[in-house]
Amino acid sequence: MTLLVILLPAPLRADAPPAAEPAPLAWLLSPDGLAVAQRGSSAASALPAADTVVAVAPAEAVAWHRPTLPKAPANRLRAALGGVLEDQLLTDDEDVHLALAPKPVAGTPVWVAALHKPWLRSQLERLAAAGRVVDRLVPALAPQLEAGAPPTGHFHGPAEIDTDASLHLAWCDADSAANLPLAGGLARALLADWQARGTTWTATPAAAAPAERWLGAPVAVRNDADQALAAVRAPWNLLQFDLAPRHRGSLAAGNLWRTLMGPAWAPARWGLAALVVVQVVGLNLLAWQQRNALEQQRAAQLALLRQAHPQVRAVLDAPLQMQRETAALRSAAGVPGDDDFETLLQATAAAWPEGQPPAAQLRFEPGRLSLPGAGWAPPQIDALRQRLAALGWGLAQSDGRLVISKAGPAPAAAAVQTASTTPTRP
Repeated sequence: MTLLVILLPAPLRADAPPAAEPAPLAWLLSPDGLAVAQRGSSAASALPAADTVVAVAPAEAVAWHRPTLPKAPANRLRAALGGVLEDQLLTDDEDVHLALAPKPVAGTPVWVAALHKPWLRSQLERLAAAGRVVDRLVPALAPQLEAGAPPTGHFHGPAEIDTDASLHLAWCDADSAANLPLAGGLARALLADWQARGTTWTATPAAAAPAERWLGAPVAVRNDADQALAAVRAPWNLLQFDLAPRHRGSLAAGNLWRTLMGPAWAPARWGLAALVVVQVVGLNLLAWQQRNALEQQRAAQLALLRQAHPQVRAVLDAPLQMQRETAALRSAAGVPGDDDFETLLQATAAAWPEGQPPAAQLRFEPGRLSLPGAGWAPPQIDALRQRLAALGWGLAQSDGRLVISKAGPAPAAAAVQTASTTPTRP
């Protein structure tokens, strides 16, 4: 999943003349959000394609406020925020874009980012016109979201630094975030307190030497690309309210997909893949065992058939052929089976209700004996059914006839034999 990170240029000062044409955009391309595969600077139309596009707002473009989040419905929250920050904003409300920190809770203090909306909208529209729709907007400098985390200070400046006065210090902790020029006295006045709090100091390669002179201590070198990727990995997204993407469902699904495909979830993905492989191997092993057991059962049935009936040469269905051969031996010995007329007639006679006259017509087919249902009252039918059930037989009604058969699945139908007889008693 490729990631395109675009470093937005800082807004022009109010007294600066307008640029003749847009400045090139610095960008970097990352395969996983951790390492930089490619970086460069180009016009918006020449930016490389990527699965996800994230824009980074420079530190000087974002002002931070910490009001108490008003309790208002989502469609009125922006207006409520504007009312709370009315005295702190230095421009008209319609020219300010506000964005909340991740997971805000109503009624508690929350960090709110304020940006110049015309500048931000122009940057987003410029990228969208070039086919690079921004999925997220993150701040290059933001207050730390984890309470108790050590403060950080990052020295940065132009590519060619002539004097220490051209340096800026981006400093943040859980209670503030500020981008201060070293030319003024505020940063020097706060330096002692920052050092006493164990601040972690970093600097861009060009700013490292002058930063060490100003600080009087060594600093770790961290280039703009690493700084930008660290900002992208933070949970911020300043595209909120009227600048939020319209398709929130697809955006949420896309954000979830990017999160799951990110480096932090790599162990979980490998574990899930291993689990799937184990499941597939286990299912195949179980299927092989069941297939082997089935083959053994079929072989045992075949051996039993050939042992009991050696005259059978070709075996197509061992259980069915065993049943047929056994039935043939029983018929040859004169022993009636469950499907024979004598057995069904005997069961019917044993269950015949007292006082019921003999049946006038019987109809037989292998495994089934039916007699007319005319003249049978429902209590008599229920009594016959209960007596047959006690003997292991069942009684059904079909087309005005009472059908007696062995309880359970009915045997296959065969040729119908009709016996027109009037027995003294079945």
